Amino acid sequence: MGERPVSAVPPRKGSPGWKLRAPHDKLAQGLVVSGFSSLPTGRALFLEFGWDGVLASGGGAWLKTLAAVAPVTDADGRDPRAVAFGVTFSGLQKMGLPAEALASFDRPFQEGMFQEDRLRRLGDRREAEWLKTVIPGGPRWSGNTPPADPELGEAQVPTPVTVHALLLLYAPDEPTAESWCEQVGAALEPHKVKIVHRLHLDLRLDERGIAREHFGFADGISQPVPYEDGAVVRGGAPIEPESEPWNGVPLGEVLMGHMNGHHEVALGPIVPDSPAGREAGLAPQPQAEGFLDLGLDGSYMVVRELKQKVAEFWQTLERAAEHMRAADPEHSGHVTADWLAERVVGRDRDGNLLCPGGVLPADADGQPDNDFGYFDRDQHGFGCPVGSHVRRGNPRDGLAPTAADKPTLLAASKNHRILRRGRKYGPTIARRDEKDDADRGLLFIALNTDVTRQFEFVQQTWMLNRNFATLYDEADPLLGPAGTMTIREQPLRRIIDVDSFVEMAGGEYFFLPSMPAINYLAAL
Repeated sequence: MGERPVSAVPPRKGSPGWKLRAPHDKLAQGLVVSGFSSLPTGRALFLEFGWDGVLASGGGAWLKTLAAVAPVTDADGRDPRAVAFGVTFSGLQKMGLPAEALASFDRPFQEGMFQEDRLRRLGDRREAEWLKTVIPGGPRWSGNTPPADPELGEAQVPTPVTVHALLLLYAPDEPTAESWCEQVGAALEPHKVKIVHRLHLDLRLDERGIAREHFGFADGISQPVPYEDGAVVRGGAPIEPESEPWNGVPLGEVLMGHMNGHHEVALGPIVPDSPAGREAGLAPQPQAEGFLDLGLDGSYMVVRELKQKVAEFWQTLERAAEHMRAADPEHSGHVTADWLAERVVGRDRDGNLLCPGGVLPADADGQPDNDFGYFDRDQHGFGCPVGSHVRRGNPRDGLAPTAADKPTLLAASKNHRILRRGRKYGPTIARRDEKDDADRGLLFIALNTDVTRQFEFVQQTWMLNRNFATLYDEADPLLGPAGTMTIREQPLRRIIDVDSFVEMAGGEYFFLPSMPAINYLAAL
């Protein structure tokens, strides 16, 4: 989920985060390197462009107005307020980006998350029916991307609300966030840019200074750490691959225009060379003569609004625990709803990895240790179940059939890492096992340069794969559909029933442009 657990007063000791070195620190958006943990509240503003058709000119004028009231934050340091901005394919169309530039974007972005085949692969829709992992009646919003070829029929499944762009506002307190939100809405209204959906984003640290998602678990423990020839630093020193054997990934997995895990430059969109493009700060695209690089230091931003059914989650696990204790009191006296929930997730509530006989001790910085492999520590999942949420999301070397295959499988798993920048929305539930009418969940945000190889692969091949690892007919027990989950424990193998605890309420693929790319779009 979002960022690492963050600190309140008194602070928990933690290692310094990574940063981009110049010039990329002023070219990339700040969201790339930070979840803005010093700004605990904010808003997600989903925007629709209200004009008809495609604007031949002036499609980016609203961005110039936005720069006066909520300038997008770069990655060069901490700010008193912060802004992130993403735009959908249909939004770029309406803004008037030329067709040849639109055609240079990655296929998933062009088709949109709600393309029929993609919805099936992501586990949202099958045979013209929304699955139970989606809110009743279907999602509220998407980009409503027009079909690539109208003659082939409607490839896109429409939603009631169309979103062309997303603004993420991060503020130090609730009054600031609310007044800022209203100011932005008033400034954009004359441009026919409307806020059609909004979410209140919060960290809400607990008494120990830990940011927890609504099920009660420390949020966003495991993140990839990028590196590239001194371009990424931590504590003032360049990050080298050798220093991050478990979590290091090439910068091109996160930012376009840099070398990726396949030793290729992560390609992004391009635009014809022009004085306007050069004035905006776009660099020439070295592999396309006569074109400028619109993607350099940008990324693709996956956004999914995920409603969490908190009471149902805890009620289900309480029933399962009661059943186990009643059926086998000799071996199941330790089984509680919390014990089962930790195995559904794969970590304890504070974020420490489950291991045979306990949890992995905290690291030298007092944070949950994230430098580990599964093969030597817990190959068969007697601590952290092989089908748990965290093990599916990042299997590391756990899928290796033999010890000799560990390096190969670890390297393969790194090629599918995503950088998460999500944050929870909605009020904290009063009692975790008592259902109320509040809407709460996670605004899932992931950055990657290859949507198919990274996010979609993780979702389809790991999370929703019913034969993941050595399992049979089981999907992710936290995000997946109703089914079963196997918990291996000596001398027993326990199987529990799980339900659909998370429902998708909307989603889309966004282009997260660099600062020069934002300047270029503003000049359309």
